[in-house]
Amino acid sequence: MLQLKSALRLWDYRELMWTLVWKEIVVRYKQAYLGVIWTVLKPVMLTLVFTLMRGFIGIDSGDIPYPVLTFAALIPWVFFQEGVALGVVSIVLNSALVKKIYFPREVFPVVAVLTKGVEFFVDIAVLFGLMAWYGMYPSFQILWLPVLLLYLVLAALAVNLVGAALNVFYRDVAQFLPVAISLVMYASPIIYPLSLVKRVLLESQAAGPYSKQLYMLYTVNPLVGIIDAFQNVLLHNRPPDMQVIWPGALLVAVLLPLSYGYFKHAEASFADVI
Repeated sequence: MLQLKSALRLWDYRELMWTLVWKEIVVRYKQAYLGVIWTVLKPVMLTLVFTLMRGFIGIDSGDIPYPVLTFAALIPWVFFQEGVALGVVSIVLNSALVKKIYFPREVFPVVAVLTKGVEFFVDIAVLFGLMAWYGMYPSFQILWLPVLLLYLVLAALAVNLVGAALNVFYRDVAQFLPVAISLVMYASPIIYPLSLVKRVLLESQAAGPYSKQLYMLYTVNPLVGIIDAFQNVLLHNRPPDMQVIWPGALLVAVLLPLSYGYFKHAEASFADVI
């Protein structure tokens, strides 16, 4: 209950958070000649690389063009990866404010995620352009997008909060965590579609009697359900598959309060250690 009250207090600091978000965006692009092009450069380059790899590996993308399928998967992935990388170092980078002014320190990890939201919508606009190139258009299922974005934000915060707190005491966390999360890419349906995993584990029973358990373990990764849901609502014009989403959503529901609780416990020592 105490954690819930602390979280609700963030609303009182909404103006501060939006000011910090705006500052981060302005600083990031102020002297960048390519401006927002940098926002889409990473998913575009990864899409090109994966498309080239697909030419050798022969991944079946069904009736959806592979570049569109991959780009749609990379949008939530890049949001999560970069939001966590920025959030983990957010307390240390703002050490001057932490030492001088009191306000809830969780503002910084939250701002790190919200900052990526601007880039998220730029990437979505590029995806719509790519879809139009292939003659594809979203349906009313796009109304799921705000819900999926909220889930994505909560998943990122579940890692951000504990990572930011740990990084104050152990600076190696800022080096280790982004690398570890990068490896999760290969355990998420980005290079390959989720339908391929289902075919191998659920239909072909490639892992024998452990196939269903292995598939369930795979879907515990929240990004699996998030990416599959993004592809469903934007490309397949169908609602999210709750059977795929619920294992990861349950993990986030458990980890987020624990992560926030640890953050609040460690918060009192930030100014002394940082």
